Amino acid sequence: MKRLTLFLAALLAAGAALAQGYPSKPIRVVVPFAAGGTSDILARAIGPHLTSAWGQAVVVENRTGANGMVGAEYVAKSAPDGYTLFLSDMGALTINPSVYASPFDPVKDFAPVLMIAYSPHVLAVHPSVPVNTVKELIAYAKANPGKLNFANSGTGGAPHLAGVEFAQRTGIQWAYIPYKGGSQAVADVVAGNANVIFNGMLATYPSVKGGRLRGLAVSSAQRVASAPELPTVAEAADLPGFETGSYQGLTAAAGTPRDIVLKLNAEFTRILNTPDMKDMLAKQGTEVRAGPPEALAQFIVSEKARWAKVVKENSIKPD
Repeated sequence: MKRLTLFLAALLAAGAALAQGYPSKPIRVVVPFAAGGTSDILARAIGPHLTSAWGQAVVVENRTGANGMVGAEYVAKSAPDGYTLFLSDMGALTINPSVYASPFDPVKDFAPVLMIAYSPHVLAVHPSVPVNTVKELIAYAKANPGKLNFANSGTGGAPHLAGVEFAQRTGIQWAYIPYKGGSQAVADVVAGNANVIFNGMLATYPSVKGGRLRGLAVSSAQRVASAPELPTVAEAADLPGFETGSYQGLTAAAGTPRDIVLKLNAEFTRILNTPDMKDMLAKQGTEVRAGPPEALAQFIVSEKARWAKVVKENSIKPD
């Protein structure tokens, strides 16, 4: 027992020593989706603040593929030293393992650092779609089953399953078109190559404000202050409890020293709560959700169970 106690004490001391010297080299933030999406926007907004605080370069690396699985696996198998981080929509960890043959365990292979932000999905259509409200969209879809093309950031992602849940609860049918990230999905709806989209507000609302998309609703529990003209999906479609969105979080490889996790948590929390950052995010309908590592850990477990049920009920398979 005495040897074990000494061993654990040595481990704790080593972790504390690592944290004191951290970071001593550039930090890589892996985003598993294409540039321009919600995760990418957040990573590139936060990066300069980290560099200013710690004096080390922060490199944002887009490792795309398999709806976030490629980037997630890369980080899961990286050195657990806090220099390779995973910033992503948490659907990559809570939904993907139910859709794909996962090369990692979302609970055992990652060290949660913090939830970063919540951005509701915007339900929007190309201006050529002859609807102005959610109920008109439902009626149009029912009158034209399978005619509408629903663009999403990838099969099994949170935007895709938001569309699946919406269709399931309203009794409509539309064709799903997966892309390699939300930015590509938005671009194709703007171009008129697809008709409908659910996607994170941070990456989508600028196209609504610019008139390139027609916004119909937001998927949050309450209306968003920066877009008061958009009702919630729950109220607009009489769907009590309908709430989806882009939950962005930060994780590292399992085994990353606790002191480094806490140092990252504290610095990201400070940055996210600066007036400039909060204001920038709020204007795009995004809410800072910074909290302790344990809150993100609990979220991953609970959301994994929630979406596994939806995936099974709808027989969702990878493309």
